[in-house]
Amino acid sequence: MKRFWKDAAVEQVEGDWRVTLDGRPIKTQGGGAQLVPSRALAEALAAEWAAQGEEIDPRGFVLRDLTDYAIDRIAPAPGETADKLLPYAETDTLCYRADPDEPLYKRQVELWEPLVTAFEARHGLRMERVSGVVHRPQPPETLARLRKILAGLDPFALAALETLTTIAASLTVGLAALEDGADIDALFTAANCEEDWQAELWGWDFNAEERRKLRLEAFQRAAEFARLAHEA
Repeated sequence: MKRFWKDAAVEQVEGDWRVTLDGRPIKTQGGGAQLVPSRALAEALAAEWAAQGEEIDPRGFVLRDLTDYAIDRIAPAPGETADKLLPYAETDTLCYRADPDEPLYKRQVELWEPLVTAFEARHGLRMERVSGVVHRPQPPETLARLRKILAGLDPFALAALETLTTIAASLTVGLAALEDGADIDALFTAANCEEDWQAELWGWDFNAEERRKLRLEAFQRAAEFARLAHEA
């Protein structure tokens, strides 16, 4: 599809913000009004449109896709997304570690334990750690607390969190990435600990390196989306 607009701008509408193309407001891919909660996010969305060339490249609309997903898919039933995310606590990457006599275990403890400990203190809960692959359920009170935390998130935060948590295979990492001042690259490195460990031992191949790069970029953009959506 060829570019059909000249100017992308933003305007405020009753406390929300939206993007206009040549003065016409954009709709979501689902046909709804694309209203976002902050000027910062609206300007970032407008920048995606402005950056397009004569031929539209859908890959340049990462923030738009997250925005439309939040509005079209999550906002009508946010509890469904919370229900989808909660099981990641039961299989959280940061809680499933190698046996203590394995070299990888030391690396996992160094990278993961500070994050899990901080997560527990921040949210007033306890995460069960496991050595080996045998599943051990999280305490019921922990799951209840996490459900309450997820229920308190707006659709834009949930859209970002779904991407963050899925990439990291960790609700601990996903929620940590939503915190102010979060070190996004360090969180990704922690979540990717086992793959990086294997690469250090056996070397990276091109496909694995490319997958890691793409996953990191998606993780960074999701965190950026959450930050922009909630910027004052």
